[in-house]
Amino acid sequence: MSSSATHTIFVLLKTARPWLDMEPAARFAFIKEKVMPVLNASPDVRLRFFDTESYSARVTDVVVFETDDLASYRKLVKDLRDTDFWDRYYEVLEIVPAVEDAYAAHYGIAPLTSGQS
Repeated sequence: MSSSATHTIFVLLKTARPWLDMEPAARFAFIKEKVMPVLNASPDVRLRFFDTESYSARVTDVVVFETDDLASYRKLVKDLRDTDFWDRYYEVLEIVPAVEDAYAAHYGIAPLTSGQS
């Protein structure tokens, strides 16, 4: 199912002890070997990763997915759930889907922006 709107999905994560117990080299190897193939299999989904552990005790990381193709996003999540990333190394606390400026499009008005001329 495709849509003309870009969907943004915020995934709130908490790092699990098994991830923290791994050496950094092993973490990066896991990402390269297990996570990157999942991401590469869904090229219609863009990913951004934010560290928050210095500012939040509950949420340690936020993953932001952006896509115009929700089917591709669902495939990525289902494939990611088949890895140890999902609920072994990271606890998925919440998934928050959003469409940027959907209210403006609905009412036919200019979106609320900041810092733009």
